[in-house]
Amino acid sequence: MNSVTRKAMEWLAAAATDPRACKRQWRGGTGIAVLACGRLWDVLSVPEELGMPVLDTLLCIPQPPGPALADTAARRVAFFLPPDPDGRWIGSGIRYAGRGSWIAVPAPHRPGERLRWLVPPDGTGALFATAAVELALQVAIGRMAAQAGTRRPCPTCATPTRESALHNNGRTH
Repeated sequence: MNSVTRKAMEWLAAAATDPRACKRQWRGGTGIAVLACGRLWDVLSVPEELGMPVLDTLLCIPQPPGPALADTAARRVAFFLPPDPDGRWIGSGIRYAGRGSWIAVPAPHRPGERLRWLVPPDGTGALFATAAVELALQVAIGRMAAQAGTRRPCPTCATPTRESALHNNGRTH
């Protein structure tokens, strides 16, 4: 195990009530541990179709990224943010986990069955900046809204299509 992975494991395990037990869970069967939010980080979880464009935007910012976790079964992306006891996020499908909440995470060096790191922790404690995540969410929602506005239903079957009949020489599909 390299030093970055070892530092990442120590950093994550520090959020556990029993860091040694946490590391044993990672080495064991599922490779998943349940960690407390609100002390070292808070977690913002959004639907995958929103989370992936948000992550793409965040990775273009010239600052170290925080950890991002995908739950493939629930089709969600979670962003690790600085703890904010007064944090409130409102939006369809948006979930915020702060003090008193818990999150299941795989070891930084191996994926779980349904959980995998999109951006693994690096052990430095780097987190996504809250303002950057908020801005990236606004950009992603704006793009999704613009794309939804260009979809026109097929007059025959009502299937949404991205091209209008004018751009398709009168054809609808």
